[in-house]
Amino acid sequence: MTTYLIKGARPYGEDTVDIVLRDSIIASIGEDLSVPGAEVVDATGLVALPGLVDLHTHLREPGREDAETVQTGSRAAALGGFTAVHAMANTDPVADTAGVVEQVWRLGQEAGLVDVVPVGAVTVGLAGTQLAELGAMADSAARVRVFSDDGHCVADPALMRRALEYVKALDGVVAQHAEEPRLTAGAQMHEGDRSARLGLTGWPAAAEEAIIARDVLLAGHVGARLHVCHVSTAGSVDILRWAKFRGVQVTAEVTPHHLLLTDECAEGYDPVFKVNPPLRTDADVQALRAGLADGTIDAVATDHAPHAMEDKECEWAMARPGMIGLEQALSVVVDTMVETGLLDWRGLADRMSVRPAAIGRLEGLGLHAQGRPLAPGEPANLVLVDPAFRGTVDPAALASRSRNSPYAGRELPGRVVHTFLRGAPTVLDGKATR
Repeated sequence: MTTYLIKGARPYGEDTVDIVLRDSIIASIGEDLSVPGAEVVDATGLVALPGLVDLHTHLREPGREDAETVQTGSRAAALGGFTAVHAMANTDPVADTAGVVEQVWRLGQEAGLVDVVPVGAVTVGLAGTQLAELGAMADSAARVRVFSDDGHCVADPALMRRALEYVKALDGVVAQHAEEPRLTAGAQMHEGDRSARLGLTGWPAAAEEAIIARDVLLAGHVGARLHVCHVSTAGSVDILRWAKFRGVQVTAEVTPHHLLLTDECAEGYDPVFKVNPPLRTDADVQALRAGLADGTIDAVATDHAPHAMEDKECEWAMARPGMIGLEQALSVVVDTMVETGLLDWRGLADRMSVRPAAIGRLEGLGLHAQGRPLAPGEPANLVLVDPAFRGTVDPAALASRSRNSPYAGRELPGRVVHTFLRGAPTVLDGKATR
């Protein structure tokens, strides 16, 4: 492999150093390093971070390659600074067998831009009635450790308990889409004064909070690991804080769009802002930011949800929920958390790399580990970011096959300049290498 000498980088935004990448690892870090024959990368003014890890990505393949493929989604992820993404199970066919998760894993290996880590379904067909082949998926080449019916809640409490018990034996985690379906039938946006005025059926905060409260009690009873997907309400943060204080093994994620956008975006009935869970109030946004800052919320996860044009460019009620966000996730977190002083660059690395890798059990895989610190001997997974850059988002310029970005026309800070996966560049000078 080519040896790279990265000159003048600032790991975690701190002191300027040089970094040598050789044979898939970080060979050395120091000042004024010289490596004969190495390819030099000018990183003057750039912040170096561990490669980002996304716990929640929809790559749509197999089944909806018109919206996204593993190749196009991997390219978007690399451009966003990610070196690993967890591919959710709501594909067609559903990733509820060893065969399907291995197919997704192999497609990721062929793309070669990020580590694609399949998430296995909790129930057969996401139907919520029968447990899927959890053990077979865990033992497959894909080594599944995260199981989720995301897009659907595991609403049956007895089934959820059995899933927690089973996954506990696999050293895995159940990632719950917290939504009591009997409270959200026909829901279109956050329930409140604005939904009433706009004439759109409301999605109450209690529908999320009730499931989280139930499941942290179940996880505590079983002694299993629970992960809560896309937390969106202030009440959810309070419940998670209580559960963690009680010693429950619960982790949680928040999306970039829930850190930045509010239900005010629905005023123009633009379906690009329709998402599940819905955009909430400014008070919820502030609580989510505070929860991420104090560690109650462990991770930022994109919930990158690409859709074909016909599924978004229609009337609000008929549009499918979801937003793309792999390429803007880092910028949104810089905007909402770093530039506001709520997190420093080390804190950002913790919430977007270290903790997500630990939740997904990716931190202990030797050379293939993710979320490891920037230190000699560690796998050379890193991203170099220009913190001074500010740019306007143009959906037409994104790598994703879909264009349903909620950030269109918005100016955001920070730009990924280079991304390395085990010492090989996947992004150089802001462009994917393949």
